[in-house]
Order: sequence, then C-alpha cells, then structure tokens
Amino acid sequence: MRPELSSYFLIAVISAAITCVFVPFFIKQGVKRKIASVSEPISGEGSKSTPLLGGLAMYVGFVLSFIIAKYSGLFGEVFDSGDFSFNIFSPSEPMAIFMAATVACAVGLIDDIFDISAPAKTAGISLVGVMLVLGGINIIWFRVPFLDVFVVDYNLTFLVTVIWVLGMTNAINFIDGLDGLAAGIVAIGAFTFMLYGFRLGQVDLLQASNIGPLIAALAFGVCIGFLPWNFHPAKIFMGDSGSLLLGCLMAASTMAVGGRTPDPFSGQTFFFYAPLVIPLVILGVPIIDTAFAIIRRASSGQGIATADKDHLHHRLMRLGHGHRRSVAILWSWTALLSAFVLYPTYNEGRGDAIVPIGVAVLGGLLYLGLLVFTLRPGPNEKAEVSGIRNKTEINLRNSKSQNKKFVR
Repeated sequence: MRPELSSYFLIAVISAAITCVFVPFFIKQGVKRKIASVSEPISGEGSKSTPLLGGLAMYVGFVLSFIIAKYSGLFGEVFDSGDFSFNIFSPSEPMAIFMAATVACAVGLIDDIFDISAPAKTAGISLVGVMLVLGGINIIWFRVPFLDVFVVDYNLTFLVTVIWVLGMTNAINFIDGLDGLAAGIVAIGAFTFMLYGFRLGQVDLLQASNIGPLIAALAFGVCIGFLPWNFHPAKIFMGDSGSLLLGCLMAASTMAVGGRTPDPFSGQTFFFYAPLVIPLVILGVPIIDTAFAIIRRASSGQGIATADKDHLHHRLMRLGHGHRRSVAILWSWTALLSAFVLYPTYNEGRGDAIVPIGVAVLGGLLYLGLLVFTLRPGPNEKAEVSGIRNKTEINLRNSKSQNKKFVR
C-alpha cells in the first residue's frame, strides 16, 4: 500500500521534534569539549564562540525517526523491500542509506574537529557514494533536455553516483555561510521534493516501495527542528557534520526518485522530463553559487577550496541587507523556484511552459541586481578597502578554512 501524504508529514514532524530536543544537549557538549567556531572580535566586544555539533543533533533526529518510520507500519512497502540487517557488501536500501548517512556525518565531524585535507574529505564522501550504490541507490535513467533518455552503463554507475554525491554535499557546504541559510534552503528543497515524489507516485510513475520521498521528508524534518537554534543569532552551527549529512540525504533521495523513473510525466516540457534535473532547480541557490565560486576561484588562480567573500550571501550583506534579511531573500528565491517546479506537477501539466521562463527571469534579475550593486561599492565597502573594518562584514561567519579555529 502506497504511503499517504499525511504519513510523510507525520514522520517529518517527529524528526523535527527529536532534532529540536537534542540540540541543547549538543550545545552543552560543544561548549564542554571546546568544539566551536570562534568569530572575529567586534570592536568593544570579545570574540564569540559557537558550538559546531549541530550536525550530530540532526543525525540523531534522522536515525531515531528513520527507525520509527520502519516500525510504525506507515511505510510498509518502503521497508518490505529489504531487511535492516548489517551487510556492508550487499545492504538493503534502508541500511545503505543509514550507513551512508553515518559515514557522511562522521567525515564531517572529523573535519570539524581536526580540519582534514580536501583529498581526505573527498575520499570520505566518495565512500558515501559507494555505499549508496552497493545498496541499490544509484542513477539508472538520465534524461537530457531536448535529447533522449540515456541508460547509465553499470560500469559507470559508481562514478556517476559519486560525482552526484560530491556535487550535492559541496553545494550545501558552500551555502552554509549565514545563520540558518543552509538549513532553511535544504528544508524548502526537501519539502518540495517530498511533494514531487509523492505526486509521481499518485500517477503511478514511482513505485510504492521507493524510499526517496521518505528520505526527503526526514531531511525536511531535521532542518525544521534545527532552525530555531540556528537562526540568527545562532546558538549552534551544523558544521560539516550537518552539511555533509544533508547532502547525503538529498543525494540519496534525488537518485532514488529521479534515477529510476524512465517515464516522463505527461505535459511537462524539456527539463521536466528529467526528475533528476529537478533537484538542480529546487536547490538552485547553493548549486548555482557553487558553479560561480568554482569559476571565480579558477579564473583568479586560486584553489577551488579557497574561501572568499563573494558568495551570494556575502554580496547581499555588502548591499546593506542585515543578516536575517539576506537569509530571508535567499529563502524566498528558493521557495519561488520550488513553486515553479510544483505548479505544473500538481496542475496536470498545464502551465509548465512558463517554468523555464520564470526560472530564467528570476535568476537573471537576482544576478543582475547583485552584479550592478556589487560593481558600485557603497561607503562601507570603500572603507573596507581603505583598511577600516566593515562592521557588517564582521557579522558574517566566513568559510571555515579561513576564520575557524578551535579552542583546544
């Protein structure tokens, strides 16, 4: 029997509640064990130390609600496809996702504490992709706009899956620059993808046993539970343990849905033929920001992993928007992108032609505005160039590799 939409909402609420309840515990642990991000001191004030163990609260919320979902009886078809026994070489889908999420969170936690090298971190994330493939969570069908359906050769499955996981985890990691930004964007994206996966099931384009919508619901829940503690001024950061965990869950969800749906949804135009491409639209903010960051750093001769202050959220801060308003603007953009995606999906294909136009116009206006105002620096930016510290910039939590240090 196919899970009801109310079941997905219920498990999302449960995961949110569990995450929210466990956050204070990990705040105390972060302070006690001195695992924290230390911001630059503001004039007249001391530096602020914020615990980095938010990802562990998310992980606890995910694991406990995942187990509740299994034994609740609401997702019988999803969990009947395989047992929950531990077999590292041939795990069931639920166990593969559990193992992959555990590894992703562990790699992020190690990076939060010891600041491991980029190759070591990449190797850990690659292991996450391998675990998903071993459990059957991979990309089989790949649709390209204006072209036909491509079947991914089994010999390339591991490579394509690892690249997808790397892309998703890095996209969420890059956007984690302001309090509440990453958690809010992933919450909106996961919620939208949950509704999209449920809709595909309603029209029999997705099997009742598909685990993708459930994973999206859990990701949505843990983000909602974490946000009250992470919104500005944040009492705790998710750290890499949280961003890699969320990236793993979103990658698993999108592959489970998009990589296994060979039939198009009647009435959808070009990129809507590809459920795999929809996450690129839903998570448009971090993914486009990732692409711009790579191009920007490569063109300036910097390493891809080099931190800078030219992400979208940095530019919004320089335009004079406050911390919360900058986050709200990017949340709103993600919500609009998600609305463009869902409208034709739930409207029997009517109105789908406006989707690519709307997305292009919205993205173009945003980047044009950022470009124009960034090229005309205001007084604060001129002061920063002359060596005077910009207080607006001080409020910005920079990327971990430049500003984060640990109190041993």
